[in-house]
Amino acid sequence: MGTLTINRVFKAFQYRDFRLMWFGACMSSIGTWMQIVAQGWLIYRLSHSAFLLALDQFLGGIPIFLFSLIGGVVADRAERRKILLGSQYVQMACATILTVLIVAGRIHVWHMLALSFVSGLAQAFGGPAYSALIPSLVDREDMPNAIALNSIQFNTAVTIGPALAGQALAKLGEQWCFGLNALSFLAPIVSLSIITARYLPEKTNDSIFGSLKQGIKFVRKQGSMEALILLAFCMTALSMPMRTYIPVFVKDIFHRGPETFGNLLSVMGIGSIIGSLTVAGMGNIPNKGRVALVTLLSLGAGIAGFSISKALPLSYAMLIIVGASMMMVFATVTSLVQLIATNEMRGRVMSVYNCAFRGGMPMGNLLSGWLVPIFTAPVVLGVNGLLLILMAGYFLVVQRRVAAL
Repeated sequence: MGTLTINRVFKAFQYRDFRLMWFGACMSSIGTWMQIVAQGWLIYRLSHSAFLLALDQFLGGIPIFLFSLIGGVVADRAERRKILLGSQYVQMACATILTVLIVAGRIHVWHMLALSFVSGLAQAFGGPAYSALIPSLVDREDMPNAIALNSIQFNTAVTIGPALAGQALAKLGEQWCFGLNALSFLAPIVSLSIITARYLPEKTNDSIFGSLKQGIKFVRKQGSMEALILLAFCMTALSMPMRTYIPVFVKDIFHRGPETFGNLLSVMGIGSIIGSLTVAGMGNIPNKGRVALVTLLSLGAGIAGFSISKALPLSYAMLIIVGASMMMVFATVTSLVQLIATNEMRGRVMSVYNCAFRGGMPMGNLLSGWLVPIFTAPVVLGVNGLLLILMAGYFLVVQRRVAAL
């Protein structure tokens, strides 16, 4: 029975191209999270500014919000694998430049802010291409499992990357985190070069904006899709600032160093893996909408609990709840969107979804960056948690379009 359960949880690994993409993306994500931890710590060390922490997140996310829709049109018109390769090369170059600046002792906060924007621009085109490519690697009935396993890949990296970064920051220096991130992009570049899956788009005479209008029209025809996209935007806008302000809690409330910062993010990653494994094990279950909303309630409660915690053990417990709940909501909602979308519209539909999901991050961070200096991080995060609880309750009781899926 145990073997059957394991086979069900990891079913999408039977596809060679999916395995290659999974391992390549996992290695790259570990490097990315090492840099995220080091960059947040370095910005706060150089400036001691909560606003600049939020601004860095905003500049990394706003290109995704502004250009993902166009990226989705491109993903439906071009070979998605080539778009992804271009995105990896740009992000690799950004990490390399920062490494050189740190080693030379010339690093300034504005360098990191500017290159966060450039990396975000690359992700605006790479993100829709990646989301649209994954379903072409597996059969339709295994799509929810592939999406859940992809979430596990991301959250394995969220667990390992920050833990490695905390050790590297304490013992080796920031340049190692940035340098290892630059090297980590070799893994997806190799994977993308050897996979056999290809997407050959149909020729079209429509303009880019004409194709974009078709994608938005498709989304609007599906009433439940509009609700899912709104849910994705609100969830990220209200939950992601918590991750941004963990350095503030570590330094100003717990009075600890970078190792504690890495440990907190790793514990949150462990929770995310638990949530992803749970979704993968459930498979293509009915009532996905109701499951997403119940876990959204749990997410809000976890964030509110973390915001008022003054003890590290309680904070660790809350972060496990937050990580598990966040990933269950994300994986379930993403599965619903992928199952509703048709293959020829998938790039555009996923770009609208990514625009909402990733666009919520810079908007939430920008707003919190303005509010935290006035009301403090614990107050702002506590209110965000309560708002998530209210939103989940609204979709469960009043507007039941998502709950019915």
